[in-house]
Amino acid sequence: MIIGVLGVGHLATSMLAGFLRSGLDPAAVILSPRGKAASLAARHGFQLAVDNRDLVERSDVVILSVRPSHAPDAVQGLPWREGQVVVSVCAGVPLSRLDVAPARAVRAMPFTASEIASSPTVYFPDIEQARAVLDRLGPSIALASETDFEVATVSAAVYGWAQDLIRNTADWSSARGLDPAIARRLAAMTFVAAGRLIAEKSEPMDQMLEELVTPGGITERGLQVLSARGVPAAWEEACAAVLDKLTRPG
Repeated sequence: MIIGVLGVGHLATSMLAGFLRSGLDPAAVILSPRGKAASLAARHGFQLAVDNRDLVERSDVVILSVRPSHAPDAVQGLPWREGQVVVSVCAGVPLSRLDVAPARAVRAMPFTASEIASSPTVYFPDIEQARAVLDRLGPSIALASETDFEVATVSAAVYGWAQDLIRNTADWSSARGLDPAIARRLAAMTFVAAGRLIAEKSEPMDQMLEELVTPGGITERGLQVLSARGVPAAWEEACAAVLDKLTRPG
């Protein structure tokens, strides 16, 4: 399978690092000749296309990773063919705006954690070639509808918010004397631990939290402050705002 990458920006660069980490032969990857493509090709041995038409003609799976506003025009008029798959990682661009027939289009939302093969990547629809590519970046999660995909894509924003919470926690700790390297590692691994426990256990999350929160304890006290400051409601409002941005026409 030859993978073409149309649009080599920050997210695509993370995905390329994940492909290399997974053991993919760099010669099986073709990059469109703009942005970081030339330097990445020279450094890692990726192929470099002459232009986007050349990339499409030589690829079995094409990852579309341009700015969302540019996505419909980027795929227009290219020599798409039967059996080819286009994986769009352009947030907020519905399948109906990707004119790639007779190729089949898939929407996916990998995180930059792709570079360490740890991205939980949602995608729709479930097409085998797309799954084979996305599985190299971490656990792929097939969804039942494009509506589900839009809701799940909000997690891509939450991923950034979680990093901001980790940064703030580490900064708070180091400002009070904790070694900055230890503060960073501890804050990061705390979020990893919380996520893994929820992911790997089947108990209801409300039950798990109830068992964790000791009456009169430190977790309860912090949650009381956050609730009084309106943090849970603000978090829900932020999620709703992102979903609105993803689904609003234009």
